[in-house]
Amino acid sequence: MTPQEYAYLQSFLKQKSGLVLSNDKQYLIESRLMPIARKAGLQTISDLIAKLKTPSEKGLQNQVVEAMTTNESFFFRDKTPFDHFTETILPHMTANRPGKKIRIWCAAASTGQEPYSLAMCIKENASKLNGARFEIIGTDLSNEVLEKAKVGYYSQFEVQRGLPVQFLLKYFTQHGEMWQVNPDIRSMVTYKPYNLLDSFTALGQFDVVFCRNVLIYFDQTTKSDIMNRISKQMPDDGYLVLGAAETVVGLSNEFKSVPGKRGLYSTARAAAAAKPALNAVAAGGGMRPSAAVGGTRAAVGTGATRPGAASAGSAAGGLSRPGITKPATSGLGSSGASRLGTSRPGSTGSSGSTTRPSGAGSRFTSLKK
Repeated sequence: MTPQEYAYLQSFLKQKSGLVLSNDKQYLIESRLMPIARKAGLQTISDLIAKLKTPSEKGLQNQVVEAMTTNESFFFRDKTPFDHFTETILPHMTANRPGKKIRIWCAAASTGQEPYSLAMCIKENASKLNGARFEIIGTDLSNEVLEKAKVGYYSQFEVQRGLPVQFLLKYFTQHGEMWQVNPDIRSMVTYKPYNLLDSFTALGQFDVVFCRNVLIYFDQTTKSDIMNRISKQMPDDGYLVLGAAETVVGLSNEFKSVPGKRGLYSTARAAAAAKPALNAVAAGGGMRPSAAVGGTRAAVGTGATRPGAASAGSAAGGLSRPGITKPATSGLGSSGASRLGTSRPGSTGSSGSTTRPSGAGSRFTSLKK
């Protein structure tokens, strides 16, 4: 492959997907594109690039984009974002949207592990949702990975990466050497092919957006554009969750970090609304500090967090990971299973009065070790 051909690929991928392919990524071309070339009856990458330039080769173009943008995923990746979800986001949303639909967008769903992880978190707290209903939308540029996500089949290796054993036993069914997500979890997620370079208007409004480990592949201008457009799809008290290596700093003024919650962001509109409330506190206006967290935003996750006793990866009831034969209880409190840390949800409305989810005093379970 000549330097000119590589430059064409860089330009092609940037235009079609926003992906910035740096000069040190040439090793990816051979491994990801040669199978496509062979399938198309082509001998070399150069032949493939020449055919890509033909406007009528839309199918081939899509295959190349999908191959170069497909990235790995695993259940409860990095864990911390899911602690934020159960300790901060769920208590706030269920307290302030009783009986209403709460929409969550996983903007780079890949093979489905992230949206299914969120669905399991919601199921674990089913008795504390205050009548709220949840809709999870998972999008990705690749139709191939979304088809796998819809079916929900995962190998033994895939379920061993990040998934607590008690969740495997409770929310999956084993089929030979594969494990399938149970229908009640799969039904909580809808998958759609979507390009982050396109307008988000058709997707509608989202209360929570997970956009993790995808911005790192874009240039600064594209990152900023995506962040600003996401903010327009969110209410004032919405939450944005980014990956551990990602930040809004220097990219967008539409979001502000949530103190003490790495990777979790609230809208700048909420932060701006909080200033008058804080001034009222300073002037003796009677509002408690915990209430001043942005307009109608509830102050959540302010209760003490109690660490659980056992590791999330410990075997439930002495069982090993996949390949188990001994029946196991599905309850999270079963002997030997991971104990989940909890956080007391407390939320305060704009009136200053404290509201809690139904079953006041109950705690939302998380993956805290």
